[in-house]
Amino acid sequence: MLMLQKNIKKYKKSIKIGLGLMVLAVMVLPAAAQQYPDKPIRLVVAFAPGGPVDTTARILASQLGDILKQSVFVENKAGAGGNIGAQYVANAQPDGYTVLVTSAAYAVNPTLYGTSSGYSPEKNFTPVVIATTQPNLISVNEQVPAKTIAELKDLAFKEKLSYSSPGAGTTPHLTCENLFRVIWKANVTHIPYKGAGPASLAVVGGETPIGCTAVAGVYQFSKQGKVRILGVSSEKRLANLPDVPTLAELGYPQIKDYTWTGIFLPIKTPEAVVQKLNLAINQILASPDAKEKFDQAGLMTVGGTQKQTAEYVAEELKRWSQIVKDTGTKIE
Repeated sequence: MLMLQKNIKKYKKSIKIGLGLMVLAVMVLPAAAQQYPDKPIRLVVAFAPGGPVDTTARILASQLGDILKQSVFVENKAGAGGNIGAQYVANAQPDGYTVLVTSAAYAVNPTLYGTSSGYSPEKNFTPVVIATTQPNLISVNEQVPAKTIAELKDLAFKEKLSYSSPGAGTTPHLTCENLFRVIWKANVTHIPYKGAGPASLAVVGGETPIGCTAVAGVYQFSKQGKVRILGVSSEKRLANLPDVPTLAELGYPQIKDYTWTGIFLPIKTPEAVVQKLNLAINQILASPDAKEKFDQAGLMTVGGTQKQTAEYVAEELKRWSQIVKDTGTKIE
């Protein structure tokens, strides 16, 4: 199964080649796509303001308008783990003016919620591009005595512990359920919060001794010494957290999880419009200004062709479906 880190390398290679051909690509697009957009574009964020999905959307929107010569605005439609925003865009006109910006929950929810998710990735959406990504991590409050994952495991069998997450069924939640319950077989209580921000503050404030979030949630707090990051779910160590080991190198090679932000359009959106939006977003992701903003937010840029994106999303749907089944995660 393809992992995101491999796809990142392919995506970045394709971006270097693709950017040089972008002008030619736009020139040969059908007339309908060259006229697009002729009215404002709405980026529908499936989560509340302030999280990585919202941050990604707002950075993209700030430059997308200049590239496409049209107004681009962000609208948050949060709720039900990202399902409300997805449902809204699934029912929108397939004309390229209503765009879904969502997280890896897109790949989790069809299995987690079943038909109540209200959408089918295959029947309702066309993937455009994966914009940003970040691995999940396990952090502890500074007062917790565990300094390593191994010490945390020992502590989990000696004391009753709990962990915060951005919500039931989010990828950080599933990463920790997989580690704590499936692999360790430890009874660590999950405390779901409404988003990455509250979940991060919970571990900072000691409401829960453990935090399971994506990197951006607690990165700044770790620099301030308020939390201790014990492991990340990426395949390689992160440049901005070089001293934090990956879960794979700690003996858990099966955990290589990422919380990504993807861009999707309603199914039947004209292919030429899909490609034009893909090219424009890739141009932003490759720009030094956007990269600096994403770096400051703790996000890694991805990008790539629409075909690569569709292949990666298909793999993610299979992988997260299996993880949901393996962990027995259910929405209460």
